[in-house]
Amino acid sequence: MQWRALPARTLSIFLLSLFSVTGITAAQVSPIEPGSERPMFRHIPGKLHAPLYTFEATTTPLKTWNGYFHHNGKLYKYNMVGTAPFTGTSTTVSVELVPVRIIIVNKDGVKTTYDPHHVLTNGYSVITNTVASPLFKKIGFSSGGVNMGTTQYIDAYQRANFWGTVRNHTGYHLLLGGPTVLAQQTLSPPSNKGKKGNAFGFSAGLIDMAWFDAQAQSLVKKLGTKPNTLVIFLTFNIYLTDTGTCCVGGYHSATGSTTAPQAYVQATYVDHEGVFAQDVSALSHEIGEWADDPLVVNTNGNNTPCGILENGDPLQNDYNYGGHRYKGTNGFTYNLQDLVTLPYFGATPSTSVNGEFTFKGEGLTVCENGP
Repeated sequence: MQWRALPARTLSIFLLSLFSVTGITAAQVSPIEPGSERPMFRHIPGKLHAPLYTFEATTTPLKTWNGYFHHNGKLYKYNMVGTAPFTGTSTTVSVELVPVRIIIVNKDGVKTTYDPHHVLTNGYSVITNTVASPLFKKIGFSSGGVNMGTTQYIDAYQRANFWGTVRNHTGYHLLLGGPTVLAQQTLSPPSNKGKKGNAFGFSAGLIDMAWFDAQAQSLVKKLGTKPNTLVIFLTFNIYLTDTGTCCVGGYHSATGSTTAPQAYVQATYVDHEGVFAQDVSALSHEIGEWADDPLVVNTNGNNTPCGILENGDPLQNDYNYGGHRYKGTNGFTYNLQDLVTLPYFGATPSTSVNGEFTFKGEGLTVCENGP
């Protein structure tokens, strides 16, 4: 088995024939039975179209690179965000953070609001605490007993993911710029698409994922974000439901033109300690998967022996839902989900730091928890 980078290309490669919409189907949100909650994350195939206007055809796409590895004599290709590790160069992708306030109205007209401006016990709002997390602020990280430097979590993970190359090309980084916090958006789902319910022992908003994603795509158009950025829709104490099944902590997808798709993620921030999607754990999961699988399709070359490169899914059912604790620069202790490395998907172990199969060194074998 081996890997190396292919020449970098724009995101238009593969796409015109690849993006059949096989995504989610709208369903009514039903009350959940106590104990029936399932911690879940999702990805939705990109809903893309051929460029309609000149500005779409000439828009700067997200910077990505292409590579491959062999496993059991078969070639597997992938497309990831940034530049190839062997170049030793640093990429910064600007982030647009969109707080989304959800208002649920019951049959009696009583409103319940889930607002990311909610002030937490540490005196910071959900938005401020997210921006101050190690997803955006730099702290010290190590993996496999090796110092990854003072940096952001996803950068530390990706450096460990390709440490076999990065140790000789230490200038390699994948960083998140900002984020720029955009104006808060308010959504109020119809009664059959959003309800107040009890999940994981607390009162949460339950929103149909297909309905939310339709609103997210509309907001991308309304806000005029740029395809070379990452858009994050941040909700508070909200779980999405997938065809009536709870509980989805976040998902990622893409929309727009085939020449320059706009990648976006949704993640919820839960302020109940020890439950699924607490603080930024769901967001760390989704940003990690965006970094290694930005187009969210298995036909763009990101298919592996374990399915597409969803590097957070294999660990979401671990203790603490795969989360590990890190103290941020503001003194708050965050939960960041561990992520599997490329050897988990079949690449040679020498790809990652000390042959580790996860950033935190969990002992796994190829595809042990998947596809």
